Amino acid sequence: MPQLGPYALKNPWVLAPMAGVSEMPFRVLAFRMGAGLCPTELVSAQGLMRMNPRTVRYLRHDAEVERPYVLQVFGGEPDVMARASVMGKEAGAQVIDINMGCPVKKVTRSGAGSALLCDVPRAADVVRAIREATLLPVTAKIRTGWDANSRNYVEVASALVDAGASAIAMHGRTRAQGYSGKADWDTIRQLKAALPGTLVIGNGDVKTVEDAHRMLEQTRCDAVMIGRGALGNPWIFRQLNGGLPPDNDERCAVVLAHFETHCAFAGEELAAVRSFRKHLAWYAHGLRGASAFRAEVNTLDRGEAVHAAVRRFFQEAEADAEAAASDDYDLDYRTALG
Repeated sequence: MPQLGPYALKNPWVLAPMAGVSEMPFRVLAFRMGAGLCPTELVSAQGLMRMNPRTVRYLRHDAEVERPYVLQVFGGEPDVMARASVMGKEAGAQVIDINMGCPVKKVTRSGAGSALLCDVPRAADVVRAIREATLLPVTAKIRTGWDANSRNYVEVASALVDAGASAIAMHGRTRAQGYSGKADWDTIRQLKAALPGTLVIGNGDVKTVEDAHRMLEQTRCDAVMIGRGALGNPWIFRQLNGGLPPDNDERCAVVLAHFETHCAFAGEELAAVRSFRKHLAWYAHGLRGASAFRAEVNTLDRGEAVHAAVRRFFQEAEADAEAAASDDYDLDYRTALG
């Protein structure tokens, strides 16, 4: 099984750190379904330094379930990243993950996210500063490069490992690609070959159990990071470990339980209902009547109404392969995959 610093992971299946998704309720659900590792969504180092209430809220975790607890931080200044990581350690973080892959402009224009791929010495300084300040295992999530003319992933990853990184996760696309085209799994294979003694986690276009196993086989990476494939389908981790998909009763029960923990995490009912709508859309994907269900729940603003709609839809839901194929990209996945 993969080894991350002092932590032996129970399996090679990793939940991707997704904005607005990888909050404590969904991480705990993924762990309980069988994921081996579940990093937080990207957390602003500057926000932590300013004690921004919304940012600090992202540090909440379940110490009994989230083992190890991996905090992903983003920023471009080594000293700020180090101080924010110390705050994370004081809040319980056991591993610090650095976001060097986010392609969105509001992150890269500050020199963070995938902008660090363009400044290898600074990227290495960030790793070194965090490692020296926290003494925790430090990992990084990168892309293959800024664009097709600067695919410097081996150079970047090697510098990060030399600076003290324990693991590298790589999405097989450049920053310029965003989420378009096809992830280049051969770059993951090449990275693993270049770093045989380092934990390498592959990421990109893993939507099914079969995809995850193919990535392991084709790239020889040590672990597979799953983003889109886990949205509305936390059971993917159970199935990857040989378990069964859910029946209607379990699907309904899990959706309702997830909603309840999400509401408790969010605190305010209206905000919780609205932010959970995306999860309901993802849970309904591939089921007959999903479009009508999504339209209905997008009008709801009370918890009891969500409970009623969920019971009515999921207890009778039937799989619809044709609908699953036709509406896959109608759903807004991109906001989660930053």
